[in-house]
Amino acid sequence: MSEKKRVAVDLKVLDENDRKTLREGAEKLGYEVIFADGDGFEGFEEAEVIYGGPAVLSSGTSLNRLKWFHAMSAGVNNFLEPGVLPEGCLLSGSSGAFGVAVSEHGMMLTLDLVRNMKRYQERVRDRIWSHDLSYNSVCGSRVTLLGTGDIGNNYAKRIKGFDPEIIVGVNRSGKLKENNKDLYDMVVSCDRVESVLPDTDILFMSLPGTEETDRFMDAKRLSLLPENAFIVNVGRGNSIDQKALCDALNNGKIQGAGLDVFEVEPIPQDDPIWETKNLIITTHSAGWLDLDYTRHRNVGLFLENLEAYTEGKDLPSGVDRAVGY
Repeated sequence: MSEKKRVAVDLKVLDENDRKTLREGAEKLGYEVIFADGDGFEGFEEAEVIYGGPAVLSSGTSLNRLKWFHAMSAGVNNFLEPGVLPEGCLLSGSSGAFGVAVSEHGMMLTLDLVRNMKRYQERVRDRIWSHDLSYNSVCGSRVTLLGTGDIGNNYAKRIKGFDPEIIVGVNRSGKLKENNKDLYDMVVSCDRVESVLPDTDILFMSLPGTEETDRFMDAKRLSLLPENAFIVNVGRGNSIDQKALCDALNNGKIQGAGLDVFEVEPIPQDDPIWETKNLIITTHSAGWLDLDYTRHRNVGLFLENLEAYTEGKDLPSGVDRAVGY
């Protein structure tokens, strides 16, 4: 009997049920599964397939036998740098596993912003009881989504229940898959984004990190938003010109923002963004694998890709290196 091929897994957050699902699913396809449980990566040098994060790639472990790397994250920027993966190695990611968790985080930030929660918290902290704080509503608002992937679509599905006036999607092609068309009232391509920004009350960003999206919301585009606009970014920190955003907030050019991602992470202690007006900060925490749903979906996606890989088919979550996702 031929020796089983090896799948190496560097995901210490998996519980026993996840591990059992992984092991049984891989073994049915003819693979032995090993898990990284300590600080090292013993046995990973024999792996044909690795499922995990970037740590093993920077550990000095020989990966000469590696043919496919499946990232546990939706973003794969770190894995696209020259020399990170062996030449010819396939790459896939876990886009599709985080939509529920990240979109709920985005809704939290959205509601906190429109209901002026930060100011209420400041009043309560100072033990002030008052009724003079104004707030807005999602109902009747004009919502624009930069990015109509898994996270954007999940956010659109959730915010639609709050009865906004219009939901506009923005993506590279200006088109939507058939099963997502009912989530949006209109969709435009990225090169037409400036036509919809002036009519945007809530701007939700879940763009991938690519050369095309770097500083996508620059000072010029930020200036096109109305003064009552709110921005929520749960995609990539480099998709907004951070200094221009801070200037706009501090000068009252937009009403508020909620950010989970930043140009530099962790944010340096002396970064002025900490003191920016009307800004809610969360520490890139929207999409970890804490939720059972997210972990189970992550594992399920890997096994779907492993089956396709074994059968010599295109990977369902395969990364197009030309576009970066």
